[in-house]
Amino acid sequence: MIDPFLDRTKMVNNAIGTVETNLLEGALIVVFVLVLFLGNFRAGFIVATVIPLSMLFAIIMMNAFGVSGNLMSLGALDFGLLVDGAVIIVEAVMHKMSKLNGVTMGTKLSREQMDRSVEESSGKMMNAAVFGQIIILIVYLPILSLQGIEGKMFKPMAQTVSFAILGAFILSLTYVPMMSAFFLSRKQGHKENISDKMMQRLQQWYKPLLHKSMKAPGIIIGSSVVLFAAAVVVLSSLGGEFIPKLEEGDFAVETRVLTGSSLTTTLQESQKAVKILLKEFPEVEKIVTKVGTGEIPSDPMPIESADMIIVLKDKKEWTSAKTFDELAEKMGERVSSVPGVTTGFQYPVQMRFNELMTGARQDVVCKIFGDDLDSLARYAAAVVEVIGTVEGAKDLFVETVTGIPQLVISYNREAIARYGATIAEVNRSVQAAYAGSVAGQIFENDRRFDLVIRLNESQRNNVDEIGDLLVELPSGQQVPLNVLAHVAIHEGPYQIQREDAQR
Repeated sequence: MIDPFLDRTKMVNNAIGTVETNLLEGALIVVFVLVLFLGNFRAGFIVATVIPLSMLFAIIMMNAFGVSGNLMSLGALDFGLLVDGAVIIVEAVMHKMSKLNGVTMGTKLSREQMDRSVEESSGKMMNAAVFGQIIILIVYLPILSLQGIEGKMFKPMAQTVSFAILGAFILSLTYVPMMSAFFLSRKQGHKENISDKMMQRLQQWYKPLLHKSMKAPGIIIGSSVVLFAAAVVVLSSLGGEFIPKLEEGDFAVETRVLTGSSLTTTLQESQKAVKILLKEFPEVEKIVTKVGTGEIPSDPMPIESADMIIVLKDKKEWTSAKTFDELAEKMGERVSSVPGVTTGFQYPVQMRFNELMTGARQDVVCKIFGDDLDSLARYAAAVVEVIGTVEGAKDLFVETVTGIPQLVISYNREAIARYGATIAEVNRSVQAAYAGSVAGQIFENDRRFDLVIRLNESQRNNVDEIGDLLVELPSGQQVPLNVLAHVAIHEGPYQIQREDAQR
């Protein structure tokens, strides 16, 4: 029986639903505002048709350039930007049509007269429409130069928005003037409607304010500088986020125990954390823990590291917290009660994405390159002290490169030569003590086994016991190992990570 524990269908459906909702609501709001302020349903409809057509152009370009449609690329589209040029041209046409120019109200223009009116009004406003679209397009160009994770995430957004704006730009030059000449009413002038009254009221408020502003330029400039400075102060205190997070609905917790721990210790300590979470948090549906590296080594992990996948219930059923960040913080505080266990709460896809991109699972990674492992460890500890002072930094983790106790036997070649011993004999004695030496054979029916003798575990971990190990000399005498070599316990490398052939 196969029991799937991490189903990404929920996350994908939520993401697609978010994109659909944003696009639909955005389009409806833009159409409503256009019809309300333009005061003409036909004009609003012409401008609104630019939205799906520019989207169609963007999708064609996305397909041609291999840009995927996702929450980042499609969710950032702003329909107000797309209709900017079209609004300018249509409004200019309607303004010209509202002027009677010596013609009786209600007189219907011929097709040639209508084409000429649209051509004149569009020609006058074309520069404003073109420059408006170009300025918007230039804003997104720096994003295309991003590299690494930020490039992978934000370049599709900039490309999609640029494609859509480019499509709207082309439509503003060709499609909108043609549709205005063909689709708008050819009657000269129109009766005053709600939109006209609303715009007149706005102009009544705006004109006196404009006249006062023109008479006091110093006050206006000074006020602008003060407001800008205040905005900078407020912005600097808002905080920030390195990369926006997509709430995937579940947690992936990177769990680590003390470096060098055995598989049994990892299992025991991780299960203690699991029992705490299941007991104290009703939001948890199930927890699955993966320890070490699987049969397919696509995700190499030491045995003291485990991935804890926490499958959560629907957010409506939560009682311990209201947000994912709050729930992760509370879970982390409770799990911290297990001695020697450190955790880092992330989302499953986010964790894999970070690991594939940078080789590490954290959001922000600092890599230090060098040849000496002790120096690397020392600099890493110094960096952690600095990062720990940054407000908002949490779940700091340093990859262990040193700290594993190792037995180091340094041979005294002068003493070995003086006693007439050999390096091979010393090595054989040490190998017999640790790996064992065959002393005979044991038979069980027709099966045969080697009888191996070696020191027990307590003796192998005792420096004095190893130093007292006897080494046989060619003369038949025996001398302790500490006479021929220096035996000591030193900290050795735990793991050596490399990138581009550099430590």
